[in-house]
This record gives sequence, C-alpha cells and structure tokens, in this order.
Amino acid sequence: MKAIWNGEIIAESRSTKLVENNHYFPPESINSEFFQPSATRSSCAWKGRANYFNLQVGKQNNPDAAWFYPHPEREASEIKDHVAFWKGVEIEE
Repeated sequence: MKAIWNGEIIAESRSTKLVENNHYFPPESINSEFFQPSATRSSCAWKGRANYFNLQVGKQNNPDAAWFYPHPEREASEIKDHVAFWKGVEIEE
C-alpha cells in the first residue's frame, strides 16, 4: 500500500493494518521528511488518545492529515505507533 499526497509517496508498506476502513502504516514505512509533529490530540473510546502529524510536501502544508496512537487501549494494541491518513491523502495498492 502507498499513501500519496501532493504527488509524493509519504508512506509505503506491504503490511498495513486495516481498522475502520483506514490503513495504518507501520512507523518504519513513513517518509519522515514529510511529517511534522502537531499539537492536536483526539480520543477514541476503544482505541485511546491519538496524536497527529502535519504533512509538508514542497510548499504545501496539510495540517493534522495523519494520526497515530502512541499508547492505544489493549483492544487496539496492533496499531500502536502505526500512522493513518485523511484530508486528501490517497491510499493505493
């Protein structure tokens, strides 16, 4: 699977985890040059507290377009530190 935004492959993996129709990419599969930490946080009743990344590709910024769970609830432990996307990021096989 590939995560693509603004013409760049920002993550690529053969072993994503599919949860609630989102592909969660292993942390080692992201191209870190495109990711910047965000102060945004959110909560999910069964997954726990999510942290976010802003994406920066060229001069284009996509705030809070990626999220991950650094300390997920037990039920979501398989996606610990895996990164999922939204806000126009395309996921392709």
